Amino acid sequence: MSGKVELTIKFLVVGGGIAGLACAIALRRVGHRVVVLEQYSDADISKMSHGGIRLPPNVSKILFHWGLEHALRKVSITSTAMEVEIYETGEFIGTHQWEEEVLRETGGEFLFLHHVGLRKVLYDAAIAAGAEVRAGATVVSVSGDGPHVTLTTGETLLADVIVGADGRSSVVQHAIVGKDVLSATPYQCLFYNTTVPGALMRADPQLAHFFKQPVETMFVWMGNNRAAVAYRMGGKDEFALHLWVPPRQKGLSDDDCWGGGLDLKEMRRQLGECEPRLLKLTQLAATPARVQVKMVPPIEDWVDAHGRMVIIGEAAHPLPAGSLQGGAMAVEDAAVFAKLFSHLRDKDQISSFLHAFQDLREDRCASVVHTEQCNLYFQMMPAGPQQEQRDQDMRAKTAQGENVFGGGEASEQWDQLRELCCYEAEDEADDWWVKWGLLRERAKQRSLDMEAEMNIARLSSLRLRA
Repeated sequence: MSGKVELTIKFLVVGGGIAGLACAIALRRVGHRVVVLEQYSDADISKMSHGGIRLPPNVSKILFHWGLEHALRKVSITSTAMEVEIYETGEFIGTHQWEEEVLRETGGEFLFLHHVGLRKVLYDAAIAAGAEVRAGATVVSVSGDGPHVTLTTGETLLADVIVGADGRSSVVQHAIVGKDVLSATPYQCLFYNTTVPGALMRADPQLAHFFKQPVETMFVWMGNNRAAVAYRMGGKDEFALHLWVPPRQKGLSDDDCWGGGLDLKEMRRQLGECEPRLLKLTQLAATPARVQVKMVPPIEDWVDAHGRMVIIGEAAHPLPAGSLQGGAMAVEDAAVFAKLFSHLRDKDQISSFLHAFQDLREDRCASVVHTEQCNLYFQMMPAGPQQEQRDQDMRAKTAQGENVFGGGEASEQWDQLRELCCYEAEDEADDWWVKWGLLRERAKQRSLDMEAEMNIARLSSLRLRA
């Protein structure tokens, strides 16, 4: 643990994914009691197709700071480059190499790994830190009034604070906001997430190219209303494959499907016109997951009226499915949240800490969500003058021997990377405490002192009269 909090309270965390487990680790590091409620059983989770996940420097440095570097390096690889192609033809557009000094300033690394591998690292760390994780515990209702949750079994659990880390379709979010934000938002496209065995790829001369790079490389395909990303993952010998494609024909269900059961032919039919290597990758792929990609408007209220429930991660700020920063925002949330509650001295502070969490995080998260939406549009830009200009600019940079997304400290690309990846989550919380938290505590103490002095004066006056 990083230090004992003055007042220990109990948190119920709804959701045992990345956000929930990261929150449990962070809260246990400062000494609070934590119970995580995960609706799926361990067996269900192991069967789910989660594919790969990318961890940018702003999150890897947090996890390293939490003491998880060794565990993460066992199941991940470090990437320092991208290669960009045209989706329909496979035309090589260029490469982008992250310079060592750039990554050094961010304080972290780009890590690629299996989603289940990351979850296991976080799960093991949460258990080792002393959190209780209950699998197969499905929450049907929550309330911040005498904070409690009710499970499908009828069991009621009490806590001081309820944290909704239960994803885009969040029970806690619905209780706070009063509506299903996700269902009310139309979807723009579909995201397929799958894996491809490395041995099968190396056996194919066309696909073997992906293993012959001088450094670990992420491959990006830009297409007409379509895009793809592929990269090697640590742990098992597999490649991750992400696809963004248009919705299917009317009358066909495009509902989210994480637990398998999808026909691979469906994903292939959605490919449209694509280069041969992409087609081959889908022919060798495992059963994919399918998720609707939605541009969800900002959620105004993260904290309930009682000041005892809060939402974090995708429940608070949903990103487009497959976003680079998806997992990162969840871990940043956890780091800021726990840092605030490391200063807890009185239960009267709970509500102000929850509102401070939203104040600290919502602008950062809104900016990242906007960036991810723009990045997806950039990759899926419809054919036309804007797309042609994009490709010409990138080809010109390649011809000049430059990084395809620009380069150098003065570039817009570097400024964006600095803003995203140099962010120090826990420092934000500490700054708030120094500027506002301590000020409020001192004002509160002065008020109490004045009240005590007035009471003493009243007593003295009564004695004199007697």
